[in-house]
Amino acid sequence: MTTEPDGSRRAVCLVGSGWRFTSGISYYTCQLANALADHHEVSVIQMRQLLPQCLYPGSRRVGQPRAHDAYRPDVEICDGINWWWGRSLLRALSFLRASPPEVLVLQWWTATVLHSYLVLAAASRVLGARVVVEVHELQDPGEAQSGLVRRYGRCGLGWLLRLSHGCVVHSEADRKALEAAYDLGELRVAIAPHGPFDQYRPGLTGRSGSERAIAAVQRAPRPGVVNLLFFGTIRPYKGLEELLEVFNGLTGREAAALWLTVVGETWENCTEPARLMAASPHRDRITFVNDYVPDEVVSAAFAHADVVVLPYRRSSSSGPLHVAMSWGLPVVVTRVGGLPEAAAGYDGAIFVPPGDGSALKAAIGQAVKLAGRRFPDPRTWAESASALFAAAGHPAAGHSAAGHPAAGHSAAGHSAAGHPAAGHPAAGHPAPSRL
Repeated sequence: MTTEPDGSRRAVCLVGSGWRFTSGISYYTCQLANALADHHEVSVIQMRQLLPQCLYPGSRRVGQPRAHDAYRPDVEICDGINWWWGRSLLRALSFLRASPPEVLVLQWWTATVLHSYLVLAAASRVLGARVVVEVHELQDPGEAQSGLVRRYGRCGLGWLLRLSHGCVVHSEADRKALEAAYDLGELRVAIAPHGPFDQYRPGLTGRSGSERAIAAVQRAPRPGVVNLLFFGTIRPYKGLEELLEVFNGLTGREAAALWLTVVGETWENCTEPARLMAASPHRDRITFVNDYVPDEVVSAAFAHADVVVLPYRRSSSSGPLHVAMSWGLPVVVTRVGGLPEAAAGYDGAIFVPPGDGSALKAAIGQAVKLAGRRFPDPRTWAESASALFAAAGHPAAGHSAAGHPAAGHSAAGHSAAGHPAAGHPAAGHPAPSRL
């Protein structure tokens, strides 16, 4: 984790998804906050009720406990802002005024938070904070299917960037996409790979009711077969159909050495994978857990996996990829978007072109030979910390905890709205005296 040269601390407020609508961004915000809290005063404003529940693809499990992950006791939490605002927005603004941050970091992954983020960004600027938008993807693929929502999100992110001093993206591919879509002017753009997702530690204690799902993801016989795992929400862009077409096309002899475990919640009426599994000639060698499973089931699934297969058709970044890397598993992943950069330096990654069944089959065969080996995860949260401060224009951003230049970030231009590049003291705080 980066730190000021003199060891001083900064006040940082993160804004991201809460636990009511649990998603990868919920875990990301929590993991980043906990990592930053090693060296900084960290607070979090959670987006509580993202949208009307009936419109959410995972509506049936909203509010149900899924995560073992938790914020550190020294991270102050405001839970949170509802999409309709009411008193929830007033509470969040009071939370900001009570402890004005030096840096406000807005996690961007959905247009549903836009109206709230605009208010928080404007209020934070009034309080003297430097505003950074961390872009996980320019637009959610599901939202992009609606012309009205697509235009709202595209225009709205532009408004938000104009209110910001800097922006963080996860790859050079994302930076190029951002620059192609928006006139960034003097906005700082920093690059940091997605941090490690190591929260799914082995042996998590199961909640009552999880036993059946845990048994299901452990169904692949041991020893005797190589267990292939597909994990994550089941959406059209994830390419699960292509994996199933490869698996269904195996000969009986080829399939006898393999097992396929699929764990994920169906979104956007993506039911073709379920049909392919039901019709598979090897359906007795497929386990399908169609749910956004609790953490103890995730832990059991990855503990029982030999190879993770992620045949995405497009992607900016991938939480499941980083979970697989944290477990050290061989991963077959498509060479799309920011994924090659996300897995750069990870010796267990085998890349394939998207939509190429022959190449996918060959890569799975290659990964099967690596089953049983474990590979070190090269990702650290220090990369994220350095990038956030670089985007904010603070001088600490160029140093890692060991005092070496931080990897993976680059600053483009200067901060927005003509503010100085560095050393900007927040109102209510002494002049810089970390991520």
